[in-house]
Amino acid sequence: MSIEVKNVRFAYSRGKTVLDDISFQIPDGEFVCLLGPNGVGKSTLFKCILRLLTGYSGEIFISGVDSGSLSAKELSRRVAYIPQSAAAIFNYTVKDTVLMGTTATVDGLHSPGKREELCADQALELLNIQDLKDRMFTRISGGERQLVLIARALAQQARILLMDEPTANLDYGNQLRVLEKIKALSQNGYTVLQSTHNPEQAFWYADRVLAVHGGKLIADGAPEKVMDSALLKTLYQIDVSIESLHGGKAHVCLPKKLLS
Repeated sequence: MSIEVKNVRFAYSRGKTVLDDISFQIPDGEFVCLLGPNGVGKSTLFKCILRLLTGYSGEIFISGVDSGSLSAKELSRRVAYIPQSAAAIFNYTVKDTVLMGTTATVDGLHSPGKREELCADQALELLNIQDLKDRMFTRISGGERQLVLIARALAQQARILLMDEPTANLDYGNQLRVLEKIKALSQNGYTVLQSTHNPEQAFWYADRVLAVHGGKLIADGAPEKVMDSALLKTLYQIDVSIESLHGGKAHVCLPKKLLS
């Protein structure tokens, strides 16, 4: 499934404009990193796409369908949201946590049935975490929890995944493991829009970068084509040098003060 955002503007009441004429398209199966400093409107953009905020102007289409014409259940069958982390109020098992993602396919107050159980099992298998299914959500590691949240979104059967800094609270190893799973999902046809503060993640995993600053989209393209020292200076107000390694197959960002 694809996303198209056309001329979207949004301002909170009595506040400054957060999103100012944002337009982009993401086709099926593309992994896109959304870059921008804190408070620039990345989460607001996600909320507009999810219709948690409806006071925007412009248009948002999900696979060519105006999102405003979709019911909440219809939208949830197309788009899933994965937060940075989730604090469990009740100590559910991993399997039950993933089953919660199937509520969009269950009518009324019915309990999940065999079809939903199968969806949950398939989601766990796709991420290779089926061995966790009987563990308690509060008793697994941060990286494992993040994969469970992704599995919950997959059980929702949505093909568009919106991820709000999914690796922000993870150690280095778990960051890479989670990103490798996300990349594999996009290669299997899922459309992924992930916000991140780490430009190296975009270089290493993303097909494309969207950069937002001052409410406007200031860069859109392949990471190696649009990400340079000037862009990162604009976004984060810091001087960095982008170094190319292994014949241009990898890039790292280094503070220029370290190189002086």
